Amino acid sequence: MPISLSGRDFLRIADFSTPEIEYLLRLAHQFKALKLAGTPHRYLQGKNVVLLFQKTSTRTRCSFEVGAMDLGMGVTFLDPKSSQMGTKESIADTAHVLERFYDGIEFRGFAHADVEELARNASVPVWNGLTDLWHPTQMICDMMTLQEKFNGNIKGKKLVFMGDAKNNVARSLMVTCAKLGLDYVACGPEDCMPAQDVLDIARPIAEENGCTISLEQDPAKAVAGADVIYTDVWVSMGEPDSVWEHRVKELMPYQVNSELMAKAADDVLFLHCLPAYHDTKTKIGADIYKRFGISEQEVTDEVFKSRRSVVFDEAENRMHAIKAIMYATLK
Repeated sequence: MPISLSGRDFLRIADFSTPEIEYLLRLAHQFKALKLAGTPHRYLQGKNVVLLFQKTSTRTRCSFEVGAMDLGMGVTFLDPKSSQMGTKESIADTAHVLERFYDGIEFRGFAHADVEELARNASVPVWNGLTDLWHPTQMICDMMTLQEKFNGNIKGKKLVFMGDAKNNVARSLMVTCAKLGLDYVACGPEDCMPAQDVLDIARPIAEENGCTISLEQDPAKAVAGADVIYTDVWVSMGEPDSVWEHRVKELMPYQVNSELMAKAADDVLFLHCLPAYHDTKTKIGADIYKRFGISEQEVTDEVFKSRRSVVFDEAENRMHAIKAIMYATLK
């Protein structure tokens, strides 16, 4: 039976079946091939989408804007200063207004409850560009990247998330790996372990698909035989500055460095959703070095720039993945 996602919201990867996720991945690969061949694919000519951003972004905004334009759509970007949502106008009222102008609504913000409220009140598809709980568009590009690097065969691979394993990316990866048959390991200190709600979602799916979900506090044990090591920043956007001292102290043993990579499989890949604090060439990187004497945070510069790092392929694939999501839900 053909798969159709027309009219669907894209809020959590958990809302989609394995065949539906695989369908989105096939679309993403097809759109990448069209893009690289220079073949026009303005399949959604005449439609319009709006991007609502409470949190800043490079990859998410560019992916939605370029992807929408490639598909022939018009795009409006609204940051917090350009919209009345949440200040003079409720989320529900904003949804009712925007559905009269646009065929799709993207939201990147803080509370997942906000994107859910948008979706409940909008008659057009709503896409989650990131919230505090989930980052589903990142998952399609991550799995797409792994399929490229492992010749399409990712079922049975072992992916280890290192560091703050309770954040939105780690939560989403756990569910995605369960859906696609990858063994997933969350590795970090006890207070950075995933919450019970996501374990309750992922573990039954993993059991059904013949893969495993594991929690491990010892980095060396976690990465033994790993095919993929994934990490993210130690302090997420929106968290208070006061948490830095504690996070630096507890997460430094979970830094992805050459010694750790050497304990994994010979062809291990390194992934990161970016931005990454692998040197002091950013304001935050320089500030943390000044405060704590650490010039490299969640990943060393050596690993970040190594041949095992596929972070820029991963970043490019955000556009192809998001294009697939928009097309599938709007066509």
